Amino acid sequence: MQSRRFCEALGISSEDKKLELHLLGQGEYNVNYWFYHPKTKEKLVLRVNTGSQMHLDNQILYEYETLKLLQNSKRTPRPIFADDEKTDIEYGIMVMEFLEGRPLNYHTDVKLAAECLADIHSVPIEKDSILLSPKNCLRAILDECHEMIEVYNSSPLGEERKKTKIRKMLERGESKLATAEVYEGQVCCINTELNSGNFLINGEGEDNYLVDWEKALLGDMAQDLGHFLAPTTTFWKTDVILSEQEMDDFVEEYKKQVGNRIEVGNLEERLRLFLPINCLRGITWCAMAWIQYQSGDKLIKNEETWGKLNRYLSDDFLEEISRRYEL
Repeated sequence: MQSRRFCEALGISSEDKKLELHLLGQGEYNVNYWFYHPKTKEKLVLRVNTGSQMHLDNQILYEYETLKLLQNSKRTPRPIFADDEKTDIEYGIMVMEFLEGRPLNYHTDVKLAAECLADIHSVPIEKDSILLSPKNCLRAILDECHEMIEVYNSSPLGEERKKTKIRKMLERGESKLATAEVYEGQVCCINTELNSGNFLINGEGEDNYLVDWEKALLGDMAQDLGHFLAPTTTFWKTDVILSEQEMDDFVEEYKKQVGNRIEVGNLEERLRLFLPINCLRGITWCAMAWIQYQSGDKLIKNEETWGKLNRYLSDDFLEEISRRYEL
């Protein structure tokens, strides 16, 4: 782990005491450890990447460069080092600063989330940056949905009744997209994975952050807001589904925090499409993951995630999403 490049980046030598790593947490494609720098005693994070949802060969470098782009927002971790050569271990690694904070509470912290997202979305990003930028974000999400549900549809483990239900929901999603105009307004760096656990909250007037930037894109801010507000997101780490009024209040707060830093355009109109399409993305990802969790190829398995996968694929949850968004 402590290669020459690693030591040089951290300003340590091979004679220094070996790092003591402590498990911080893990997602579906990354494992995070914290450790103290042997000389400065600064608390840092070592992120080990085991796969890429975006099918990138340079996944950890992509996230590292994204964090560099967002440093001026003061809302994201400071990246220190990344290595995807995989010579010492077979996974890409990144070192970044450790940030304090607790997960976002949807009952008390949505204003703080609006402030955080407004600051991040307002960071100027050149169109020739490292960030991938789909020409049509909605089309790209639906294409991803079709790709993910194929894992479920092609498996003998998948239930035929659920295959039929999700196929009909996707068909209705396609119908919604057929009449939508391609967004050509201002773009920004969007996270696309805005569940409550990716926010680090310290309270009003304090520093609040957003972490986990493995799936960042250059795209429409409405995609981020749609993902943040969607029931498939809020319910993931909690049991919360926001009301229409709570969603409207969040959007107004976000626009207030943005001010004149970026042009939001017809944000509410775009959100009416991104909300159901993001729900489809959440459901089809769960269907894919439900199959993968039962194979021997999944490197990281999380018991809490397995429980949520079954909740999301339940008849009641699918029917609620179908009813609420006419899918």
